[in-house]
Amino acid sequence: MSENTERLVPTSGQTIGPFYGYALPYEGGEFLVDRSHPNAVRLHGTVYDGHGTPVPDSMLEIWQADENGQVSQEPGSLKRDGYTFTGFGRVAVDNVGHYDFTTVNPGPTEDGKAPFICLTVFARGLLNRLFTRVYLPEDTDALTNDPLLSSLSEAERATMIAERQSDGSLHFDVHLQGDRETVFLAYPGI
Repeated sequence: MSENTERLVPTSGQTIGPFYGYALPYEGGEFLVDRSHPNAVRLHGTVYDGHGTPVPDSMLEIWQADENGQVSQEPGSLKRDGYTFTGFGRVAVDNVGHYDFTTVNPGPTEDGKAPFICLTVFARGLLNRLFTRVYLPEDTDALTNDPLLSSLSEAERATMIAERQSDGSLHFDVHLQGDRETVFLAYPGI
């Protein structure tokens, strides 16, 4: 037996999770379209905490318009039929915080508007989910005129614009806190 008589005090238990790996991800959730779709594009990146460390226990959802800027009203977001574009995807990140979606480049929902993908983040330490947008980098005039982006500083705007990779994919990292924190949005009633 040890001579140490220091009393250990129990710590409180974690009562809210995260439990994202159980029941929330579903088969095919990362495929808004099949990889063989002629206009398929990969949206990928990593979720980081405030210290720049990947967050391996987070989950992401995306909502977006189709290539023509039409917002889908089709049912079946959680059950893929292989034909219907629902505009919704959900994926748990891997053990190093990386995520992948296979989707299409969204079109603008109105002429002259900047196309974007809505992104929702669920992660450890968050009592509520976080919302942001992933803007496509190509239409610089539309980006300049976007009401949300134009209300932000240049550094803040950069956190919401994806980088087009040489293979055509979109790279978008999420920073939950810190110097490179992604701009997150608040919606009334949420």
